Amino acid sequence: MPDGFQFGSEATALQRGAVTLVEESAFCISDPKGDITPGTPEGLFFLDSRLLSTWRVRVDGSSPELLTAAQPSPSSATFVTRVQKGLGPHESGVLLVRRRYVGRGMREDFEIRNYEKTRRTLRVELDVDADLAGLFEVKENRVVRRGEYAYEFEPGRLAFRRKWAGHVRTVEVLVSPDAEILGETIVWHVQVPPGDRWSTCLEVSLRVGDRSIEPGYRCGLPVSEAAPAKRFRTWQETAPRVKTSHAPLANAVQRAVADLGALRIFDPDRPDKAVIAAGAPWFMTLFGRDSLIASWMALIVEPDLALATLETLARFQGQRVDEATEEQPGRILHEIRFGEAASLSLGGAHVYYGSVDATLLFVMLLGELRRWGLADDLVPRLLPHADRALEWAEVWGDRDGDGYVEYMRSSPHGLRNQGWKDSWDGITFADGTLAEPPIALCEVQGYLYGAYVARAHFAQEAGDEEEARRWQSKAHDLRYRFNRDFWLEDRQCFALGLDKDKRPIDSVASNMGHCLWTGIVEPDKAAMVAKRLLAEDMFSGWGVRTLSTEMGAYNPVSYHCGSVWPHDNALVAAGLLRYGFVEEAHRIIRGQLEAADALGGRLPELFSGLERGDLEVPVSYPTSCSPQAWAAAAPLYYLRLLLRLDPWIPHGKVWLAPELPEWIPDLRIEGIRLGADHVDIEVADGRVHVDGLSGRVELIRHPRQPLTAVIPP
Repeated sequence: MPDGFQFGSEATALQRGAVTLVEESAFCISDPKGDITPGTPEGLFFLDSRLLSTWRVRVDGSSPELLTAAQPSPSSATFVTRVQKGLGPHESGVLLVRRRYVGRGMREDFEIRNYEKTRRTLRVELDVDADLAGLFEVKENRVVRRGEYAYEFEPGRLAFRRKWAGHVRTVEVLVSPDAEILGETIVWHVQVPPGDRWSTCLEVSLRVGDRSIEPGYRCGLPVSEAAPAKRFRTWQETAPRVKTSHAPLANAVQRAVADLGALRIFDPDRPDKAVIAAGAPWFMTLFGRDSLIASWMALIVEPDLALATLETLARFQGQRVDEATEEQPGRILHEIRFGEAASLSLGGAHVYYGSVDATLLFVMLLGELRRWGLADDLVPRLLPHADRALEWAEVWGDRDGDGYVEYMRSSPHGLRNQGWKDSWDGITFADGTLAEPPIALCEVQGYLYGAYVARAHFAQEAGDEEEARRWQSKAHDLRYRFNRDFWLEDRQCFALGLDKDKRPIDSVASNMGHCLWTGIVEPDKAAMVAKRLLAEDMFSGWGVRTLSTEMGAYNPVSYHCGSVWPHDNALVAAGLLRYGFVEEAHRIIRGQLEAADALGGRLPELFSGLERGDLEVPVSYPTSCSPQAWAAAAPLYYLRLLLRLDPWIPHGKVWLAPELPEWIPDLRIEGIRLGADHVDIEVADGRVHVDGLSGRVELIRHPRQPLTAVIPP
């Protein structure tokens, strides 16, 4: 994901222990007690605006003491605090319990419990403010109040309105009639008998212009019957069930399923279609690259995410040339933003296209979806979009006609680097010097190869042998030239890329693992690449670093220059398995699962590349998204890799050759969708049992040949 609206800018770090709740494009960040403190990046956000910039409770003038906080679901939390003062010399026996539910707004229930022996009279105060700042302003700590602000209150209602740049947004806070509104503070005078309780409910919603957006959770209605709660419950009930006695894998998968469910975004006009937002807290929107890769890795759990992602991205596929937004005919978007925040985002519009790889990944995912035998009606409708994407690659992506796809931004407000390592310093030579664009990244050529192969398969299935041979020839030629031009004989690995002068960018980086994933690497080089990826300077013990410790730009706590990214490791592990390096792939999977276990079951967007032997726990990156889509999807992809599951349903074949490492004794997955079938797979004691696969599909009990996708000359 990008490093911000200004290249080089950093997201403001959240305080340790911050609680992040997510539901669709709404999210809330608070401190561990549930408070949103002014002057911090905390807040309730929706449609890329901060609805609440202050939400802070005091009881009898003091902030309650935190006892515990829990998140029963990604969109809800319970904060248990104790009122600071008891009666006389005794400890306080009065608790304030806050239950928060986020969904297109917020509901919060306050409950005071009196465990003391006498009646307590308490003054409960809630400070509220809504600056309606744009997401990027908050993220980068540059909030300036813009436009005209108005403040309204009446019994039971407090409202904040802002008019700016032609937009009017109003935040409404609904409270009980017994509440007293004193400026921006809501006050309750509460009397609680001994052993009794007092409760109230608050509701926060947004109005855009004259249109009110109904919050997902409403006061007076059962929480369990709210639309977000029912939707999340359905997601969990219908997801394939995973059982294993290996606790780190079981926990990581359970958390991954929950996080992906929370990161789904639903189109109001098509509520049955969901795509995955890139990550919380700052990227709760559709990102081309992130959503495509996350959808690919989540196919084993929910292929409909890939379907909706492809359809949505096709709707916004580039139509014209716009240097500000970097739109070009056939190009797949990088990100979408909403409302006022769009004017502050990359390119100054609600859609920004500055990605060199999303367009190629679009074609690859369409091909992979076809291999799973899904969306037979969708593929023909999207194939013209795939052809336009490939046309973009050859006309606009190949800037100099050398057959490689390069990038160079057309606007000073765009991203300097436009591959997945898109921070301003993400692409460097071995001595630390920044590479100058146009840059042809190694993994992007692999994605182009994968797109050519997918298109050749589509042509073959349509019976168009001439067209199939044309795409096969393109793939074969690209593979030959890539292995010639990107190979670094002295380093025994592939260059990170080629710079503007076609010089190999000689850094040793994880990107070459993606080349294994796509199959562009020739067999005689694969073993050397595998060895280089697992060498001490690359493998931290928790995962493969983005950059070798021997490189001039190496920094273990940087964004892309030595950190460890779970999605990157998942693709590297997939590439290793493709070429038959099972033990090496298992080392990565084990390191990642143990990292997740050490981090409470969840893999964050990234963590530091510090050596595992130096510290017993992975060291967090301060502004890492958590949950984040492709990190959440990584454990789900590991399930597929452990099974060595490779369907090709249109050809009536499924390769299945599980090889569990000794540290995972058993694995059972129920309900995998393959074509029209729902398949159960169980692996235990060296035996494999498969149920639900129709007789129309041949089950092949050995690994798919690693280079099935290699196109003959």
